[in-house]
Amino acid sequence: MKVVVWDDGGLIGVETALWVRDHGHEVELLSAPHGLDSYTREEVTEVLRDCSVVIDLLCRPSLAIGTLTEDQGFVIDEDALVGSWLRSTRKLLQAETAAGVIYHVALSVAGVDRAASRGVFRALKARESMIQRSATPHFVLRSTQMFESAEEIATAGTEDWIVWVPPVDVRPVALTDVAMLLAHTAVSRPRTGVHEIAGPEKIGLDTFVRAALAANAEYRRVFTDVHSPFFGTCLGPSDLLPDANAFIAQTSYREWFASRPSPGINS
Repeated sequence: MKVVVWDDGGLIGVETALWVRDHGHEVELLSAPHGLDSYTREEVTEVLRDCSVVIDLLCRPSLAIGTLTEDQGFVIDEDALVGSWLRSTRKLLQAETAAGVIYHVALSVAGVDRAASRGVFRALKARESMIQRSATPHFVLRSTQMFESAEEIATAGTEDWIVWVPPVDVRPVALTDVAMLLAHTAVSRPRTGVHEIAGPEKIGLDTFVRAALAANAEYRRVFTDVHSPFFGTCLGPSDLLPDANAFIAQTSYREWFASRPSPGINS
Protein backbone atom coordinates (compact mmCIF):
# COMPACT_ATOMS: atom_id res chain seq x y z
CA MET A 1 0.00 0.00 0.00
CA LYS A 2 1.22 3.50 -0.84
CA VAL A 3 0.87 6.28 1.75
CA VAL A 4 1.56 9.94 0.99
CA VAL A 5 2.47 12.22 3.90
CA TRP A 6 1.93 15.94 3.30
CA ASP A 7 3.61 18.17 5.87
CA ASP A 8 4.72 21.77 6.37
CA GLY A 9 8.42 21.00 6.60
CA GLY A 10 8.50 20.14 10.32
CA LEU A 11 9.88 17.09 12.09
CA ILE A 12 6.50 15.39 12.47
CA GLY A 13 6.33 14.54 8.75
CA VAL A 14 9.72 12.80 8.67
CA GLU A 15 8.95 10.83 11.82
CA THR A 16 5.50 9.77 10.60
CA ALA A 17 6.88 8.64 7.24
CA LEU A 18 9.52 6.53 8.98
CA TRP A 19 6.88 4.78 11.09
CA VAL A 20 4.76 4.08 7.99
CA ARG A 21 7.81 2.54 6.32
CA ASP A 22 8.49 0.46 9.43
CA HIS A 23 4.98 -0.98 9.04
CA GLY A 24 6.13 -2.33 5.67
CA HIS A 25 4.34 0.12 3.37
CA GLU A 26 5.53 2.38 0.57
CA VAL A 27 5.60 6.01 1.69
CA GLU A 28 6.27 9.35 0.02
CA LEU A 29 6.89 12.52 2.05
CA LEU A 30 5.93 15.85 0.45
CA SER A 31 6.44 19.24 2.09
CA ALA A 32 4.43 22.39 1.44
CA PRO A 33 5.57 24.97 4.04
CA HIS A 34 3.15 27.58 2.66
CA GLY A 35 0.22 25.28 1.97
CA LEU A 36 -0.98 24.08 -1.41
CA ASP A 37 -1.63 27.50 -2.97
CA SER A 38 1.36 27.04 -5.27
CA TYR A 39 -0.01 23.73 -6.61
CA THR A 40 -2.88 23.19 -9.02
CA ARG A 41 -5.46 20.54 -8.18
CA GLU A 42 -4.24 18.57 -11.19
CA GLU A 43 -0.68 18.61 -9.86
CA VAL A 44 -1.80 17.35 -6.44
CA THR A 45 -3.96 14.68 -8.11
CA GLU A 46 -0.99 13.45 -10.13
CA VAL A 47 1.14 13.21 -6.98
CA LEU A 48 -1.57 11.09 -5.36
CA ARG A 49 -1.91 8.69 -8.26
CA ASP A 50 -1.81 5.05 -6.95
CA CYS A 51 -1.94 6.34 -3.36
CA SER A 52 -4.32 4.63 -0.94
CA VAL A 53 -3.91 6.84 2.14
CA VAL A 54 -3.03 10.50 2.74
CA ILE A 55 -1.68 11.71 6.08
CA ASP A 56 -2.40 15.43 6.23
CA LEU A 57 -0.03 17.38 8.52
CA LEU A 58 -0.23 20.66 6.62
CA CYS A 59 -2.13 22.87 9.07
CA ARG A 60 -0.47 23.20 12.47
CA PRO A 61 0.04 26.07 14.94
CA SER A 62 3.54 27.47 14.39
CA LEU A 63 5.39 30.75 13.96
CA ALA A 64 4.82 30.41 10.21
CA ILE A 65 1.12 31.29 10.57
CA GLY A 66 1.69 34.81 11.87
CA THR A 67 4.13 37.67 12.27
CA LEU A 68 6.37 38.59 15.20
CA THR A 69 6.11 42.33 15.90
CA GLU A 70 7.93 44.54 18.40
CA ASP A 71 4.85 46.29 19.78
CA GLN A 72 2.20 43.54 19.69
CA GLY A 73 4.20 40.33 19.85
CA PHE A 74 2.88 37.48 17.69
CA VAL A 75 0.05 38.61 15.40
CA ILE A 76 -2.20 36.37 13.29
CA ASP A 77 -4.40 37.47 10.43
CA GLU A 78 -7.29 35.15 11.24
CA ASP A 79 -9.23 35.59 8.01
CA ALA A 80 -6.14 35.01 5.88
CA LEU A 81 -5.22 31.91 7.91
CA VAL A 82 -8.71 30.41 7.66
CA GLY A 83 -8.79 31.10 3.93
CA SER A 84 -5.35 29.60 3.32
CA TRP A 85 -5.99 26.43 5.33
CA LEU A 86 -9.40 25.87 3.75
CA ARG A 87 -8.01 26.32 0.23
CA SER A 88 -5.28 23.77 0.92
CA THR A 89 -7.69 21.31 2.54
CA ARG A 90 -10.27 21.66 -0.25
CA LYS A 91 -7.63 21.16 -2.94
CA LEU A 92 -6.23 18.10 -1.18
CA LEU A 93 -9.65 16.50 -0.65
CA GLN A 94 -10.70 17.13 -4.25
CA ALA A 95 -7.43 15.66 -5.51
CA GLU A 96 -7.91 12.60 -3.30
CA THR A 97 -11.34 11.98 -4.81
CA ALA A 98 -9.96 12.31 -8.34
CA ALA A 99 -7.01 10.01 -7.59
CA GLY A 100 -9.08 7.35 -5.82
CA VAL A 101 -7.57 7.78 -2.34
CA ILE A 102 -9.52 5.67 0.16
CA TYR A 103 -8.51 7.20 3.52
CA HIS A 104 -7.60 10.67 4.84
CA VAL A 105 -5.83 10.94 8.22
CA ALA A 106 -5.37 14.48 9.55
CA LEU A 107 -3.51 15.93 12.52
CA SER A 108 -5.23 18.62 14.59
CA VAL A 109 -4.97 20.05 18.11
CA ALA A 110 -6.73 19.10 21.35
CA GLY A 111 -9.13 21.81 22.46
CA VAL A 112 -10.64 22.64 19.08
CA ASP A 113 -14.21 22.14 20.33
CA ARG A 114 -13.67 24.42 23.33
CA ALA A 115 -11.72 27.26 21.71
CA ALA A 116 -13.05 27.29 18.16
CA SER A 117 -14.10 30.92 17.86
CA ARG A 118 -10.79 32.78 17.58
CA GLY A 119 -7.20 32.64 16.37
CA VAL A 120 -5.62 29.41 15.20
CA PHE A 121 -8.41 27.33 16.73
CA ARG A 122 -10.96 29.02 14.47
CA ALA A 123 -8.90 27.92 11.48
CA LEU A 124 -8.41 24.42 12.88
CA LYS A 125 -12.15 24.00 13.47
CA ALA A 126 -13.01 25.20 9.97
CA ARG A 127 -10.51 22.71 8.51
CA GLU A 128 -11.86 19.84 10.63
CA SER A 129 -15.41 20.64 9.56
CA MET A 130 -14.44 20.54 5.90
CA ILE A 131 -12.72 17.16 6.35
CA GLN A 132 -15.72 15.76 8.21
CA ARG A 133 -18.07 16.82 5.39
CA SER A 134 -15.96 15.08 2.75
CA ALA A 135 -16.97 11.83 1.10
CA THR A 136 -13.58 10.20 1.75
CA PRO A 137 -13.37 8.09 4.94
CA HIS A 138 -11.44 10.26 7.34
CA PHE A 139 -9.88 10.25 10.78
CA VAL A 140 -8.77 13.32 12.76
CA LEU A 141 -6.15 12.91 15.47
CA ARG A 142 -6.07 15.83 17.89
CA SER A 143 -2.79 16.11 19.75
CA THR A 144 -1.89 18.08 22.83
CA GLN A 145 1.21 20.27 22.65
CA MET A 146 4.31 18.32 21.69
CA PHE A 147 7.47 18.49 23.80
CA GLU A 148 9.30 19.80 20.75
CA SER A 149 6.96 22.83 20.48
CA ALA A 150 7.78 24.49 23.82
CA GLU A 151 10.41 26.88 22.47
CA GLU A 152 8.17 27.95 19.58
CA ILE A 153 5.32 28.57 22.05
CA ALA A 154 7.73 30.71 24.07
CA THR A 155 8.77 32.73 21.03
CA ALA A 156 5.14 33.35 20.06
CA GLY A 157 4.47 34.68 23.57
CA THR A 158 7.60 36.84 23.90
CA GLU A 159 7.40 40.61 24.31
CA ASP A 160 10.52 42.55 25.34
CA TRP A 161 12.25 39.31 26.42
CA ILE A 162 9.37 38.38 28.70
CA VAL A 163 7.35 35.29 27.81
CA TRP A 164 3.65 35.72 28.48
CA VAL A 165 1.41 32.64 28.42
CA PRO A 166 -2.17 32.09 29.61
CA PRO A 167 -2.70 30.28 32.96
CA VAL A 168 -3.80 26.98 31.42
CA ASP A 169 -2.98 23.33 32.02
CA VAL A 170 -1.47 21.06 29.36
CA ARG A 171 -0.55 17.39 28.93
CA PRO A 172 2.37 17.63 26.51
CA VAL A 173 3.27 14.61 24.43
CA ALA A 174 6.34 13.35 22.55
CA LEU A 175 6.34 13.96 18.79
CA THR A 176 7.43 10.35 18.26
CA ASP A 177 4.36 9.05 20.09
CA VAL A 178 2.08 11.20 17.91
CA ALA A 179 3.85 10.08 14.72
CA MET A 180 3.61 6.43 15.76
CA LEU A 181 -0.16 6.68 16.29
CA LEU A 182 -0.67 8.57 13.02
CA ALA A 183 1.21 5.88 11.10
CA HIS A 184 -0.61 3.02 12.82
CA THR A 185 -3.98 4.66 12.12
CA ALA A 186 -3.11 5.25 8.47
CA VAL A 187 -2.19 1.63 7.73
CA SER A 188 -5.06 0.12 9.72
CA ARG A 189 -8.60 -0.50 8.50
CA PRO A 190 -10.19 2.90 7.75
CA ARG A 191 -12.51 4.26 10.40
CA THR A 192 -14.23 7.62 10.59
CA GLY A 193 -14.01 9.76 13.70
CA VAL A 194 -12.02 12.06 15.95
CA HIS A 195 -9.59 10.88 18.61
CA GLU A 196 -7.10 12.60 20.88
CA ILE A 197 -3.61 11.83 22.13
CA ALA A 198 -1.91 13.32 25.19
CA GLY A 199 1.12 12.82 27.38
CA PRO A 200 1.11 11.20 30.82
CA GLU A 201 1.57 14.34 32.95
CA LYS A 202 -0.60 17.42 33.53
CA ILE A 203 1.36 20.62 34.16
CA GLY A 204 0.89 24.35 33.74
CA LEU A 205 1.76 25.79 30.35
CA ASP A 206 4.11 28.23 32.09
CA THR A 207 5.93 25.34 33.82
CA PHE A 208 6.24 23.47 30.52
CA VAL A 209 7.69 26.48 28.70
CA ARG A 210 9.94 27.47 31.61
CA ALA A 211 11.46 23.98 31.81
CA ALA A 212 12.25 23.99 28.10
CA LEU A 213 13.93 27.38 28.23
CA ALA A 214 15.94 26.48 31.33
CA ALA A 215 17.14 23.26 29.69
CA ASN A 216 18.60 25.33 26.87
CA ALA A 217 20.19 27.91 29.19
CA GLU A 218 17.63 30.51 28.12
CA TYR A 219 17.24 33.54 30.38
CA ARG A 220 13.81 34.78 29.32
CA ARG A 221 11.39 34.95 32.23
CA VAL A 222 7.97 33.29 31.94
CA PHE A 223 4.80 34.81 33.40
CA THR A 224 1.11 34.02 33.16
CA ASP A 225 -1.62 36.49 32.27
CA VAL A 226 -5.23 35.57 31.72
CA HIS A 227 -5.33 37.98 28.77
CA SER A 228 -2.30 36.46 27.03
CA PRO A 229 -3.33 34.69 23.81
CA PHE A 230 -2.16 31.29 22.65
CA PHE A 231 -1.50 31.63 18.91
CA GLY A 232 -4.20 34.28 18.74
CA THR A 233 -6.72 32.51 20.98
CA CYS A 234 -7.80 33.42 24.52
CA LEU A 235 -8.16 30.21 26.51
CA GLY A 236 -9.88 28.89 29.62
CA PRO A 237 -7.85 26.94 32.23
CA SER A 238 -8.66 23.50 30.78
CA ASP A 239 -9.13 24.29 27.09
CA LEU A 240 -5.91 22.56 26.00
CA LEU A 241 -6.50 19.36 27.95
CA PRO A 242 -7.62 16.16 26.20
CA ASP A 243 -11.01 14.55 26.63
CA ALA A 244 -11.64 11.54 28.83
CA ASN A 245 -11.27 9.06 25.95
CA ALA A 246 -7.85 10.25 24.79
CA PHE A 247 -5.02 7.82 24.15
CA ILE A 248 -2.41 8.50 26.84
CA ALA A 249 1.16 8.07 25.60
CA GLN A 250 3.76 6.84 28.07
CA THR A 251 6.81 9.00 27.30
CA SER A 252 7.33 11.56 30.07
CA TYR A 253 9.04 14.90 29.56
CA ARG A 254 11.95 13.71 31.71
CA GLU A 255 12.41 10.59 29.56
CA TRP A 256 12.13 12.57 26.35
CA PHE A 257 14.65 15.18 27.46
CA ALA A 258 17.14 12.53 28.64
CA SER A 259 17.04 10.87 25.21
CA ARG A 260 17.88 14.06 23.27
CA PRO A 261 21.39 14.38 21.80
CA SER A 262 23.70 16.57 23.89
CA PRO A 263 24.33 20.05 22.49
CA GLY A 264 27.11 20.06 19.93
CA ILE A 265 26.86 16.31 19.20
CA ASN A 266 25.77 15.40 15.70
CA SER A 267 23.03 12.81 15.57
